[in-house]
Amino acid sequence: MPTNHQIHLDNRPVGEAVASNFKLVTTETPALQDGQVLVRHHFLSLDPYMRGRMNDAKSYAQPQALGQTMGGGTVGEIAESRNPKFAVGDKVVGMGGWQEYSVVDATQPGALRKVDTTHVPLSAYLGAVGMPGVTAWYGLVKICEPKAGQTMVVSAATGAVGSAFAALSKARGCRTVGIAGGPDKCKYAVDELGFDACIDYKLHDNAASLSKAIAEACPNGIDGYFENVGGMVLDAVLPRMNAFGRIAVCGMIAGYDGKPLPLSYPALILTQRLKVQGFIVSEHMEIWPEALTELGTLVATGKLRARESIAQGLAAAPEAFLGLLKGKNFGKQLVRL
Repeated sequence: MPTNHQIHLDNRPVGEAVASNFKLVTTETPALQDGQVLVRHHFLSLDPYMRGRMNDAKSYAQPQALGQTMGGGTVGEIAESRNPKFAVGDKVVGMGGWQEYSVVDATQPGALRKVDTTHVPLSAYLGAVGMPGVTAWYGLVKICEPKAGQTMVVSAATGAVGSAFAALSKARGCRTVGIAGGPDKCKYAVDELGFDACIDYKLHDNAASLSKAIAEACPNGIDGYFENVGGMVLDAVLPRMNAFGRIAVCGMIAGYDGKPLPLSYPALILTQRLKVQGFIVSEHMEIWPEALTELGTLVATGKLRARESIAQGLAAAPEAFLGLLKGKNFGKQLVRL
């Protein structure tokens, strides 16, 4: 069995996460038992939710254990199998974590899923045709409830979730507006992802200024908003929400360093009769087949061309992850192993 390299959570962050919270270790891969497979990872997914798991605090996910491999989504291929349902060479997606190899009990339902790379690249199963894409689908379809002609807005618009949101929203006939950081990201959002407009929040140092720009991009107000950021961005969006608007709360990356994120005008939730709903996509497995079918079709037909930021090698994962939390990535952040 091959020597394996892993990245463990060595200590918990105090405030902002730093590279020294992580530790690269070398281990021996155990021999396979009946029903198990050895997966050689090709790509590792880096996602904002991982920051919350680094804290030993009550949340929707169990805290990441210290001295253990960081959890996370992976795609790769079967390198050895003692399970009749998986053959050497099969391409699979799972939760192998921050390591080069994983030993998986493939008898456990949902532990590994075989994927077809004929029309969809393997890496896409960690982004547009994976958890981020399904997250966009659920928040849009089940919470924002789009109708043709309505206006849908998403923050972190060029990330893995935002790019899928654009394709799904446009497919439903909605005016689709993004909020992103920097002119390059906003140009990409409009020119390649199909957004009708994109607002560069970095041009604004307060919520009132950003809210004015949002009003110009959304002349008919906002019917559905998908929240990935929180903080100033949410304060800027709330005054532009139409009566009976819907807000899907997926992430609050502005507060991932542990600082509170006060809301300036919570009364708008009442006066505009808004529906504000947080959600965790792993709690809605029943919609995954429908969502993945639509997302796979969008990718295969070229209607969803999501960009990827790829760090090279396992040792690069911590710095790439810290960059993701600061918006340094452009599209889905991956590590090529």
